[in-house]
Amino acid sequence: MYISCSDRERFVFRKVSGVARNLNMPVYIIGGFVRDKIIGRDTKDVDLVCVGNGIHLAEHVAGAFHPRPPLSVFKTFGTAQVRLPDLELEFVGARKESYQSDSRNPNVEPGSIEDDQNRRDFTINALAISLNPDDFGTLVDPFNGLEDISSGIIRTPLAPAATFSDDPLRMMRAIRFAAQLSFTIEPSTLQAISDNRDRIKIITQERITDELNKIMLSPVPSVGWKLLYDTGLLKIIFPQVVDLAGAEYIDGKGHKDNFYHTMQVLDNIAAVSTELWLRWAALLHDIAKPATKKFEPGHGWTFHGHEVVGARMVPKIFARLKLPLNEKMKFVQKLVELHLRPISLTKENITDSAIRRLLFDAGEDLDALMLLCNADITSKNKFKVKRYIQNFELVRERLQQVEENDRIRNWQPPVTGELIMATFGLQPCRQVGIIKDAIREAILDGEIPNNYNAAYDYMLRKGSELNLVPNA
Repeated sequence: MYISCSDRERFVFRKVSGVARNLNMPVYIIGGFVRDKIIGRDTKDVDLVCVGNGIHLAEHVAGAFHPRPPLSVFKTFGTAQVRLPDLELEFVGARKESYQSDSRNPNVEPGSIEDDQNRRDFTINALAISLNPDDFGTLVDPFNGLEDISSGIIRTPLAPAATFSDDPLRMMRAIRFAAQLSFTIEPSTLQAISDNRDRIKIITQERITDELNKIMLSPVPSVGWKLLYDTGLLKIIFPQVVDLAGAEYIDGKGHKDNFYHTMQVLDNIAAVSTELWLRWAALLHDIAKPATKKFEPGHGWTFHGHEVVGARMVPKIFARLKLPLNEKMKFVQKLVELHLRPISLTKENITDSAIRRLLFDAGEDLDALMLLCNADITSKNKFKVKRYIQNFELVRERLQQVEENDRIRNWQPPVTGELIMATFGLQPCRQVGIIKDAIREAILDGEIPNNYNAAYDYMLRKGSELNLVPNA
């Protein structure tokens, strides 16, 4: 076989070949599995295209392997999936497609293997391996996709303008593959993305965001984001990020280009973490700088409160991009709001109270916050970078010391609202919240120790100030 396969894979492919031969149905492995095997990427998803009914072939292959569950059929798409313990086989009949200008949904009819390869998005995804007895294992490569893999090039099999106009999501996929594989988009293909960028408006937000997340998870995410910016796609799908670009000068004073700064922060995070939502926090940490930018004569450019305004922007951005409005969004929002706090702690004479408040506010996300803050150091001045990093190490030490003493991280006050109500014979009311907040603030300020007895005594004192009488 042309591609390097394990003994298990060879066994499976031989068995599929035998089933297809008995049905007189030519069959090929095609697309991503072939590409990734040649590149050397791990892959277990196998797309198989047959000249005939893909669901019919899948049913007979399932009968040969007896998998559990036996078969997943998607009649709307004409596909079926056979899940084996170590491989997922997806079957479809070869087809040819034609498109209307106002839709990305093609008119589909049965076709040959050549027709099916013609409709593929890129040459590197049009590679096929024959599983037919007379040429088993032979590479079918009508568009020199193997050469493009060797050269690290992304290009379309047919005219790129028609390819992207037919299915505009392919523009996002081209950029995503460039980011994932560290490939270069061929110049005429890249130009066709710019020329057809407005066509992206017919694609659903869910599918666009799926590609954005894959770009986010690539080894160097800025590759994809910069391509989105350069082609004009970003202005359409996420204009707030484009607004970060550019530097303005007044009286000889300028500010850094916050788009390229954000790209560097994102790449810095990607170098130390594969966490998707931490990468989103890196992208959005300065998203409100355009809205808060102000020039102050004699001082220069300021972005006061951009972390607070940015945090308020996060839910709206997540809603528009169809990202999850759950704990993931709250995590990103928290990091955007807090990303300047550790920097402020590098100043001299920072109190234990300020340290406690950061521990309390960041909670279980403190480590992620510190990663983001470290990634936010993008100065080209090596001495500045060294000083910032040394200061952050001091902050880490202070955080650890205070946490060891006070156990504030992921902390709940030792006196609960239920105890306050029981002590003073109250129902849920404003006074309960006042007392509870006062206890929390007293502990965070270091006014009382973080223990039950001290908190209980303080509760009685605050109750007395509110003219409340404890139960006998």
